[in-house]
Amino acid sequence: MRILIVEDDPLIVRTLDELLQAEGYETAVTDRQDSATELLARGAFDLLLLDVTLAQGNGFAVCAAARQAHPDMPVIFLTASDDEYSTVAGLDMGAVDYIAKPFRARELLSRIRVALRQGRAEDPALCIGELRLDPTTATVTKAGAEVTLSALEYRLLLYFLQNQGRLVTREMLRDAIWDTAGEYVSDNSINVYIRRLRERIEDDPANPTVIVTVRGLGYRSGTDG
Repeated sequence: MRILIVEDDPLIVRTLDELLQAEGYETAVTDRQDSATELLARGAFDLLLLDVTLAQGNGFAVCAAARQAHPDMPVIFLTASDDEYSTVAGLDMGAVDYIAKPFRARELLSRIRVALRQGRAEDPALCIGELRLDPTTATVTKAGAEVTLSALEYRLLLYFLQNQGRLVTREMLRDAIWDTAGEYVSDNSINVYIRRLRERIEDDPANPTVIVTVRGLGYRSGTDG
């Protein structure tokens, strides 16, 4: 998977480059509109990470060039947390998501995986066995019947399905689901939330197969079914 990073903050570029390469992605980096447009015209990329403000030009023009060169390639905008205009404008131009800066590494990786999955397949749903989560409509079904989840239960399930087959620690759940600036969530509280989620999605909550406990480490969800 090749990811093009278009960003003019050297610290963010270095962080993104190291993070993505550690996850096995190939990266190309530029901080200018003209060179970004040239890279898009010359080669194929699987995803574009794009800031609005660049050393030369702007991200909106790069997004337009990306849509023309690679109509199906997902684009994720990197925006300041209070920049509502850029966020809305980017989504209106066809971006699939936006990440507010400063971003959290695990959340960014999860959202990149979702964007890449949507770019590869017509059906963006995440599935384990008969359990199906459609992120475009925020609906969950099991064997065709809708499963009603609270907002937090939905976010937990989404995170597990985005990380199928991977070890998910409680610290990862805190970073991804709960605001790190908010109240600390204890291990016991996380256990309660997981138990409630299992009661809604597992055939036998006492012997779970969707979200399995890895003793002393955390949890692991099933592989793609």
